[in-house]
Amino acid sequence: MILTVTLNAALDITYRVPRLQPHTTHRITEVSERPGGKGLNVARVLAALGHRTVATGFVGGGPGDALRSLLAETGVTDALVPVGGATRRTVAVVDAATGDTTQLNEAGPTVSPAEWDTFLGTYRELLADARAVALCGSLPPGVPVDVYARLTRAARGAGVPVLLDTSGEPLRRGLAARPDLAKPNADELAALTGSTEPLRAARDARRRGAHAVAASLGPDGMLAVTADGTWQATPPRRIPGNPTGAGDSAVAGLLSGLVEDLPWPDRLTRAVALSAATVRAPAAGEFDAATYDELLRTVRVTAPPPEIGSSK
Repeated sequence: MILTVTLNAALDITYRVPRLQPHTTHRITEVSERPGGKGLNVARVLAALGHRTVATGFVGGGPGDALRSLLAETGVTDALVPVGGATRRTVAVVDAATGDTTQLNEAGPTVSPAEWDTFLGTYRELLADARAVALCGSLPPGVPVDVYARLTRAARGAGVPVLLDTSGEPLRRGLAARPDLAKPNADELAALTGSTEPLRAARDARRRGAHAVAASLGPDGMLAVTADGTWQATPPRRIPGNPTGAGDSAVAGLLSGLVEDLPWPDRLTRAVALSAATVRAPAAGEFDAATYDELLRTVRVTAPPPEIGSSK
């Protein structure tokens, strides 16, 4: 099975309004709720691809109960650890006139030392049956900032490949524990390395410890710097829609390609096709199957030019 870790899970609530305007009252035309947080989005896409997937992390309160009920409908196995606080809610307001999305994210529940210890025990048990693990997203209050480094070392000690998808200080510390793959976006790479040139920044991130770095470039696709070579995968055209969750679907593509032992160009093709197909879907953790099938045939994978995205 594939294991995903979402330490700061969320109940994602999406409101659709005809037009979003400040300082006015809005009539909501559509509302939906889904299990959210980066790792849970990854898990849902993996399950849709046919992979047996287990999700762990923290969950609590009324929003946590709703999240677990919704997760049970997705085919993902629930191994979430209960906490005393309430799972955070994220609210997305979609402006139907423009297609723009305004996001409001709560911080998440404070995790106690005892709850953290319980999670660590669960995590180590799950590693025994895992073929790969994805460590994803932000950290809730109370969790140590070097948590992803600890979880990476535990997985590598159990012989389980690790994909790391986070940002800021947790990313910097996590890279030092030598994950098999890191998946930052261009902004996260720039914040980490100080370079706005993705190829240079990805190489820098790899020198910091990751065995491979796959950088999301938004509508320009994905860049991978690995021990086997360097590639850029590019969709054939700009895909309109909502980009929320596109990076999580890319993680699912990379992770599924890893456990299937696909060559890197095929992993990137799948990741970019899933990412773009998610832009066409109504919510994170889902993808448009027709767009995905089309893009699997039309995504281009090439050696990158020397300065992708250079500001020069």
